[in-house]
Amino acid sequence: MSITKRGRLVAAAVAVALGGAALAACGSSEEDGGAESGPVSLTYWTWTPGMDKVVDLWNKGQGEKDRITVTVKKQASGDTLITKILTAHKAGKAPDLVQAEYQALPTLVSNDALADIGKDVGDAKSKFADGVWQQTTLGTDAVYAVPQDIGPMMFYYRADLFKKYGLTVPTTWEQFAETARALKKKAPGTDLTTFSANDSGLFAGLAQQAGAKWWTTSGDKWKVGIDDAATKKVADFWGGLVKEGAVDNQPMYTPAWNKALNTGKQIAWVSAVWAPGTLTTAAPDTKGKWAMAPLPQWSAGGKVTGSWGGSSTAVTTDSKHKAAAAKFAAWLNTDGDALTALAKEGGIYPASTSAQLSGAFATPPDYFSNQADFYTTAAEIAKTTAPSAWGPNVNVAYTSFKDAFGAAAKNRSDFSAALAAMQSDTVADMKKQGFGVSE
Repeated sequence: MSITKRGRLVAAAVAVALGGAALAACGSSEEDGGAESGPVSLTYWTWTPGMDKVVDLWNKGQGEKDRITVTVKKQASGDTLITKILTAHKAGKAPDLVQAEYQALPTLVSNDALADIGKDVGDAKSKFADGVWQQTTLGTDAVYAVPQDIGPMMFYYRADLFKKYGLTVPTTWEQFAETARALKKKAPGTDLTTFSANDSGLFAGLAQQAGAKWWTTSGDKWKVGIDDAATKKVADFWGGLVKEGAVDNQPMYTPAWNKALNTGKQIAWVSAVWAPGTLTTAAPDTKGKWAMAPLPQWSAGGKVTGSWGGSSTAVTTDSKHKAAAAKFAAWLNTDGDALTALAKEGGIYPASTSAQLSGAFATPPDYFSNQADFYTTAAEIAKTTAPSAWGPNVNVAYTSFKDAFGAAAKNRSDFSAALAAMQSDTVADMKKQGFGVSE
């Protein structure tokens, strides 16, 4: 079944309108004839390090029993892989399985590249937090992928310097702002953190935590809400701090940023669960001096976080063995041995809630050896991941963010204007592509 962008909305919206019936016809296990009767060979495009070793566990165990063999084909990540998948799909030659970041799923679904595997993944849904599972359903009754890894957001800070400057770890964003200002008074040459416009995922995660819904559907049209009230609140908050000089305005991942972290000129970082790996390289001299806490909240006593990063395992509509591919996708991301291997070989933080408390995470990251409860705290935070609302042109929105917010941060100018530009650019691109967009 082909669903064009111009003639109808993305498959996800069709599912909402028809209760999922339209999607059931697209790549269900019926095309496989139910259970496979002979040897099946599947191809999996992924960028995760060491995935071949993880897949070997399947091929020598469950796969051998079911006569299902999986071959890993390493790929680049991000937009490069999405473009490659879509190009292959247009020729009817996409692989059976693909690794896809959550924000890329709507693009792949809108191009009819991903199958609905809901009937073939068993009780996989029960293995994940609701907010995480929702990212693979796009808010419909369909299931377009199985969550693999996630990036719940949290707050990192130099425990020694917080003590030195008499600072309290902020639990609300209001306290965060007060902490930034207090630090500036005590140590004018030091910043609590920086607002960086070179990683759109950070801002998207902060907006997600605040309740933003950047893309939603109504009938046969998309509604773009990048400039919604929740996101405006986030933009105004950070724009205000940058304008008054309470936080730095320089981008992350530069030599200057690394030096600031390593020398204590910046003493905190709003990041995600994967931050220890980055800090190990960026600030090697401060190992054992950092601590992690939940993200500050917009309401006192609240418990909600955003997500920065993460990916899933999806089955393509081109696969001639969708049920078998879905079975592997579910095994890869819910089986205990597979998840332990993924953590060891790929260095991922699993989406599976049980895996987050497995032996692979019994001890904290080496960089945080001083915080024994690092992973138990991370698991509790992960449960509070807010739902997301991705659309078919996230790449355009992200590029616009870098341009508009990059200029606003550099000039300490109005972030509201930057947000309006991001909204306008995204809507214009969707209309250009032929999507129906409600004003």
